[in-house]
Amino acid sequence: METTLYLPVKAFLEAAGYDVKGEVGGCDIVGVIEGEPPVIVVCELKLTFNLDLVLQAVDRAAICDEVWIAARISAKGKGRESDKRYRDLCRRLGIGMLGISDTGDVSIIVSSVSPMPRTNPKRRTRLLKEHRRRAGDPTLGGSTRAPIMTAYRQQALICAAALAQGVVRPRDIRPVAPDAAKILQGNVYGWFLRQDRGIYGLTAAGHAALERWPQPPFSDAQLCDAMATVNP
Repeated sequence: METTLYLPVKAFLEAAGYDVKGEVGGCDIVGVIEGEPPVIVVCELKLTFNLDLVLQAVDRAAICDEVWIAARISAKGKGRESDKRYRDLCRRLGIGMLGISDTGDVSIIVSSVSPMPRTNPKRRTRLLKEHRRRAGDPTLGGSTRAPIMTAYRQQALICAAALAQGVVRPRDIRPVAPDAAKILQGNVYGWFLRQDRGIYGLTAAGHAALERWPQPPFSDAQLCDAMATVNP
């Protein structure tokens, strides 16, 4: 699976100074070096080098400063990484190529150079915002069959965990989930039940979500502060 390529590439980019997270904004791997402006690198993963991988990289070039493609190196030396035409195409487009061996070693096949001019600053901004808001790196790059743990889903799970502990008002959850009110009202996943004005409970789907993605409980201080506003 493509997820097996994620950790070697993540380590490679982290060694270059990037803060790396998987499956951000539809990209397999996003690395950021904060600054003014921040530097963004995107890497797309496939088990083998192919045209679809190049086309993905061309699309990503509109939102980042560097774009790479990464795939396993053919054991028989007959993969696209050995095709001079494929390497030349990547070189002309400014796309870097990374090869991953069976032992997880990462090698540079084609160096990334200045990509095509950025043409979509809104997409770039959304990508950077999601990277910054996501807590940790909860999803392996290359994941396709499991829900992506976005920053929104992370906050929704925090809300669900708080409701499970008896905190029922959005404003009481806001210190740990800034978008709590919007998430509870929107109820995208069907986890929440409005019981009264500004008061919410947890549905069976919400309890099931917490079983699938267990959350650390509120600290005693957080819970006491929240419950004090519910039961003054």
